[in-house]
Amino acid sequence: MSEKKINAIIMAAGTSSRFVPLSAEIPKGLLEVKGEILIERQIRQLKEAGITDITIVVGYKAHKFEYLKDKYCVELVLNEDFNRYNNTSSMIRVLDRLGNTYICSSDNYFPENVFIEEPEHSYYSALYAKGETGEYCIVTDSNNNITGVSIGGKDSWYMVGHVFFSKDFSYAFKKLLIEEYAKDEVKQGYWEDVYISHINQLPQMSMRRYAEHEIEEFDSIDELRLFDKSYISDTRSSILKEIVGRMECKEENLSGFKKLKNDGDYLLFSFLKDGVAYCFNESDDTIIKL
Repeated sequence: MSEKKINAIIMAAGTSSRFVPLSAEIPKGLLEVKGEILIERQIRQLKEAGITDITIVVGYKAHKFEYLKDKYCVELVLNEDFNRYNNTSSMIRVLDRLGNTYICSSDNYFPENVFIEEPEHSYYSALYAKGETGEYCIVTDSNNNITGVSIGGKDSWYMVGHVFFSKDFSYAFKKLLIEEYAKDEVKQGYWEDVYISHINQLPQMSMRRYAEHEIEEFDSIDELRLFDKSYISDTRSSILKEIVGRMECKEENLSGFKKLKNDGDYLLFSFLKDGVAYCFNESDDTIIKL
């Protein structure tokens, strides 16, 4: 066992609004995928790799994560700003925990344990997108060090999944984020945006390439259905079960769920029933054909 002490921070504060309507009922990291809770699988994989110092940053429906403290001996840190700021507001709350550290997303699914091999230096995980993509696309030098990142690209490796901060990177990054966090645009953005804007001021970070399906990420119920087919007939959503009861259909007839913008706290989303568009409005409990 290496003497290098590695810890992990799992980001789990966000609302995952693109995962409507299921995300209105449960945080995305607590979804069951192929018989296992997403965040529990990730915690188990970290512990199998000998990483026991695990912090989870929570915000949205934070109380639902409380059971993890006793079950897995993890620590929870509350981000009260989860609903008005982006993930920089989560990162700022765990700066004191950055060292040789994995930064993880609670909703990633790793078919094989990606934490077993001990990292030698900082890296950002990447998958390859063939054709056009709107993801954060990575540019590297001949030594595979990241030299730039653009939003959108073509036939490119893009940022996804877990990140590893070496101790020297953590030291430099947390000093930088403390200075930058006073800016409202930084609070509204991702910590990755801070990294990208100051890439030449920070220690080098390499790109770690993964093959297709070595990192799974689901942005919608439809995407999850492609991976876990049990969601085709059972979305685990009480809201959708109510809708299919009223529309006298099956859950497999519903797809294309999209959150619609509104000024209230109520749930408003569109969906397709057998290809026909409808809207569900929680404020008046209506289902309207669009």
